[in-house]
Amino acid sequence: MKLLIKNGYVISPHINSKEPTDIYIDNGIIQSIGRNLETINSEIIDASEKVVIPGLIDMHCHLCEPGSENRENIESGSKSAARGGFTTITCQPNTHPAIDNKTVVEYILSKSRSDAYVNVLPYGSMSIACQGKELSEIGEMRFAGIVAVSDGDIPIMDSNLLWNIMKYVRMFDIPIITHCEDVNLSRHGVINEGYMSTLLGLHGIPREAEEVAVARNLVLAENTQCRLHIAHISTKGTVELIRQAKKRGVMVTADTSPHYFTLTEQILKKYNTFAKVRPPLRTSEDVEAILEGLKDNTIDVISTSHTPTTIESKQTEFDDAAYGISSFETAFSLSYNYLVEKNILSLGQLVQKMSTNPAQILALHKGLIEVGMDADLVIMDPKQNFTVNASEFISKAKFSPYNGMELKGKILQTFVKGKQVYS
Repeated sequence: MKLLIKNGYVISPHINSKEPTDIYIDNGIIQSIGRNLETINSEIIDASEKVVIPGLIDMHCHLCEPGSENRENIESGSKSAARGGFTTITCQPNTHPAIDNKTVVEYILSKSRSDAYVNVLPYGSMSIACQGKELSEIGEMRFAGIVAVSDGDIPIMDSNLLWNIMKYVRMFDIPIITHCEDVNLSRHGVINEGYMSTLLGLHGIPREAEEVAVARNLVLAENTQCRLHIAHISTKGTVELIRQAKKRGVMVTADTSPHYFTLTEQILKKYNTFAKVRPPLRTSEDVEAILEGLKDNTIDVISTSHTPTTIESKQTEFDDAAYGISSFETAFSLSYNYLVEKNILSLGQLVQKMSTNPAQILALHKGLIEVGMDADLVIMDPKQNFTVNASEFISKAKFSPYNGMELKGKILQTFVKGKQVYS
């Protein structure tokens, strides 16, 4: 139960150690931080020349349990997350059955206690069965343990229903997390509408499908004074809408995912279904806007958007291929390479977007390396290179558009409440 991490460079919002620093952990809690700490009967981990950061927290991922365990389950997903440096992950509610009542919430929490390698926190659905028609039992689910409400990757098109949900959820002081898409505009689209969709002869999804929904949700949130979080944003227009809303004082936060600032629609040129995601990959202009939004804190969080599916559902014609990306095991290193190595963010700022800010939005006692905090920690080597090999993913979804890419910044060890869950 006692652990001493020695000689690591500690990076946390209130710590940026220039000298090797020790962290002493007892009973899952950080007890002391300093130089040359000595303890009795402690397991010692040597982190010399390595960096110690708070465990990462993922606000947008799919574990597929209950109902689609062939794609992923709590055990495989959480183990994959641990390998990627995540110590807390959330559970999207659009499962089968949906997480729309306290019984399913209790099932998720019970299954997580027995099977999960990391902390698993469920979202409750906003509407019954995530169908966007009737309000679900949000109050009961909140008392059962949900940390936010969402309908997963299914947008609520009924503005009156969303308006009522926002007013109701305000009572429980939890965020509403929305996937923003006007399905009347996206319709049968499968990639970004523009040059590439025309070149490939595929139906396009216009930027406006996202931006119209974002604008509506911001207006409703501004007038109901609810806490709105907008998931996996992908367009230049969305970034600007959120930037202006924040200036007006709207209580809005937002996340994006690594594929929206590392890839463009050009990767689809040969009908690469491994990069078929929703919202779709956009243009270089959108990527630049996403990077600027991360830099100026318009975008608060980097999530994985881990959406596992079977390899068979990907290896088919583009129109019929499933949406999704396997990203637990690459999200941090991709962010490190494209943001920290390119001087867009410091490592401390990246930690804020992948740990501290998610913890604050979800009201978790995590996301910091401080005395008294849970010992959810990650040891990483910023200098160590590795090659992405999707066939070796722990996740059941063994595919990636980054397969074969060499990245710097390897996760070496992950600890949840002082217990090593990945090495």
